[in-house]
Amino acid sequence: PVTGMSPLSPYLNLDPRYLVQDTDEFILPTGANKTRGRFELAFFTIGGCCMTGAAFGALNGLRLGLKETQNMAWSKPRNVQILNMVTRQGALWANTLGSLALLYSAFGVVIEKTRGAEDDLNTIAAGTLTGMLYKSTGRV
Repeated sequence: PVTGMSPLSPYLNLDPRYLVQDTDEFILPTGANKTRGRFELAFFTIGGCCMTGAAFGALNGLRLGLKETQNMAWSKPRNVQILNMVTRQGALWANTLGSLALLYSAFGVVIEKTRGAEDDLNTIAAGTLTGMLYKSTGRV
């Protein structure tokens, strides 16, 4: 064995200092950031909001469907009516939350590109503008 090294085993003559990883273990393309930008996160935000809205709307539709058909016997027409309510409410909520996420993401990207800075002020401004635009259409 080479002097000054402390091998891991008698069969592996390797300096353990070479095994220490003090940097990230993934390779980034030249000029790429380590964090995702607002535009990249927009796709996750919009998709996540659509899925969340669909799930919430489906549960709400199931609740409303069961409530509206509580006087009916369990039959095919009742099942169809409940399923229609689940589908209608799921689509409505997915559309609403997806639209809000699209507005928020678009405002966020535009504000970030306009200001040239990436900070919390962009998030606050994007949320405020989204809320103002949503309320201006007469929504509650």
